Amino acid sequence: MFEKDFSHGSKFTGYMEIVVRLVEDGNRQQKVLDIPAGNGRLTACLRERGHDAVPADINRAGADYVYANMSEPLPFADGEFDTCICLEGIEHVVDSAALVREFCRVTKSGGRIIVSLPNIQGIFSRFHFLCTGCFYQFVPWNHRPLKPGEMIDRGHIAPLSQPQLAYLFDNYGARLAQLAGDRWKKKCLIPFLLPFVGLGWIWMRCEVKRQKETPADECKKEIKDLFSPPLLFSRSLILVFERR
Repeated sequence: MFEKDFSHGSKFTGYMEIVVRLVEDGNRQQKVLDIPAGNGRLTACLRERGHDAVPADINRAGADYVYANMSEPLPFADGEFDTCICLEGIEHVVDSAALVREFCRVTKSGGRIIVSLPNIQGIFSRFHFLCTGCFYQFVPWNHRPLKPGEMIDRGHIAPLSQPQLAYLFDNYGARLAQLAGDRWKKKCLIPFLLPFVGLGWIWMRCEVKRQKETPADECKKEIKDLFSPPLLFSRSLILVFERR
């Protein structure tokens, strides 16, 4: 039932290694929420490094797991965690805004929220969307509708972009502080797709010139993020938000 109803990484992945390094950058022991905890590999690694890691999920994979449904209010106090980690989970939830609000609520002021998710803005995913109308990893036949009261993994149902998430987190009191990515996807296609990236960069520069409301410096930063190597080439996008 566990293998069928819940998706989870079978090994310690590259994005997990990156996230552990990001947590270690805090240079102190932290109370960390790992949600969804999956098979507990990240929790175990953080505990080995001296952190108070709390695994939370609906899969009940471990005896010490806190039962937490990401579609409902999280069972934690306001500001309980120094760091909140959600790896490859937010794209499985119907109401992304409500989940972002909960992440910000349970994270301390000055704490961090680290999110990884499939990178729909990578150049291969853009090409996939151009040809099929669906982002890579978000084809409709992989969606799993839930029956009333059923608790299973819905699959990839919410293709979220970096600007979307930056806006949602900012709305609930956390600013985007760092943008990273894991292994590059479909590297053999990069020479073919780079001309389209260049065209997109020119296109966005023209769009900026026509708008009058957003400050020029802010626009330049947005374009820099949109055409940064992690966002263009990584399979999974890793975003670090700081709680104000």
